[in-house]
Amino acid sequence: MKIYLETTGCRLNQSEVETIARQFQQAGHLIVRSAEEADACVVNTCAVTSEATRSSRNMIRRLNRENPAMEIVATGCYAHLSPEIVSKLPGVGQVINNLDKDRLVPLVLHTAETFEQEPLEREFLPGASGRTRAFVKAQDGCNNRCTFCVTTIARGPGRSRAAAEILREIQMLAESGYQEAVLTGVHLGSYGHDQGDHEGLYHLVRRILDSTDIPRVRLSSLEPWDITPEFLELWDNRRLCRHLHLPLQSGCDATLKRMARRTSQKTFRHLIETGRALIPDLAISTDMIVGFPGETDEEFETSYEFAREIDFMKIHVFRYSARAGTAAARMQMQIGEDVKKERSARLLALSDEGARQFYQRFVGQEMDVLWEQIAGATPDGFHNTGLTDNYIRADLISPAVMTNTITTVRMVEATERGLVAVTQG
Repeated sequence: MKIYLETTGCRLNQSEVETIARQFQQAGHLIVRSAEEADACVVNTCAVTSEATRSSRNMIRRLNRENPAMEIVATGCYAHLSPEIVSKLPGVGQVINNLDKDRLVPLVLHTAETFEQEPLEREFLPGASGRTRAFVKAQDGCNNRCTFCVTTIARGPGRSRAAAEILREIQMLAESGYQEAVLTGVHLGSYGHDQGDHEGLYHLVRRILDSTDIPRVRLSSLEPWDITPEFLELWDNRRLCRHLHLPLQSGCDATLKRMARRTSQKTFRHLIETGRALIPDLAISTDMIVGFPGETDEEFETSYEFAREIDFMKIHVFRYSARAGTAAARMQMQIGEDVKKERSARLLALSDEGARQFYQRFVGQEMDVLWEQIAGATPDGFHNTGLTDNYIRADLISPAVMTNTITTVRMVEATERGLVAVTQG
């Protein structure tokens, strides 16, 4: 069978799709690069905002238009939360909820097949996906009760994969040629808590660094309250990428309290100061929500000024979207869309300013870059593009295709996109 895979939303969704691809391949099926070629399509949907659900619906309709004969299998958070709506979308033959997602391939194939990790990993080479970084799911679900978030409903309680299984997967990826493993999870910082280890992520990362050969290890989103000074000491190992994505959501303590976020200006500021002191050239990015119920002009200004003080490398800005079943959806003083739009624009402009300043710091320096793909060609050579370990996009014109290699280059110019590099020598 020819299978096409498409996903939207978070890195965890990407990790799950990559695992699903490997399982289909192991079962003897072909992963194709377009819907037109496919007999069946798996769509991993998202429901984090109303826009995400709309995007998921539009994606399914588009895929059906591209190949009306193809069966669509819908999974992910939107499919989990609204199975009746999703099942009626054109082309949808199956809806598989998040709790059954680990069994998606045998459910689609109508088999009782299980998958042995080693052959599965060995067959999935970097060239098969066009990727040089692999997303590795370490954890799923969340026990937090942030009042705006539908993820707990969609993903269920926090649960961790066995460390031995994660280590085995990462080592197989390294032996297959991958250069970077990105650990993902809904609440990654809670890894191991359900197994009685409240320093579980620390122990897992230490074991990955000690017992695998993957050149780079990157952590996806971490809640601020999960990070201790001892955890930050892991970055003494330069294989651990110098980038922390720490969702703040608001820089105003009053708003944070209504959100049920377990942080404050004081604790977040201390975390950032400690991280920057221990990890040179650390990149810090965040998520922020504008227009949360009850967010007055004064609260927004407090949040904006705090974000300016912290000086993030990148701010992912979300306009608050009421999600059915969440506490925030029932709150009074919902904010109008025009106000959300104006506040979002201001924070995005601040994010752009922070990125430009961060990039400029590295002009004239030598940095290691993992080259991910070719973005085109010029008379002078191929346009290679990749990422530094602290998550700066780098561009290099070179006679050689550099994809899936890590090389040291000198940065000569900062742009809105990132850095322009030249080779040494």
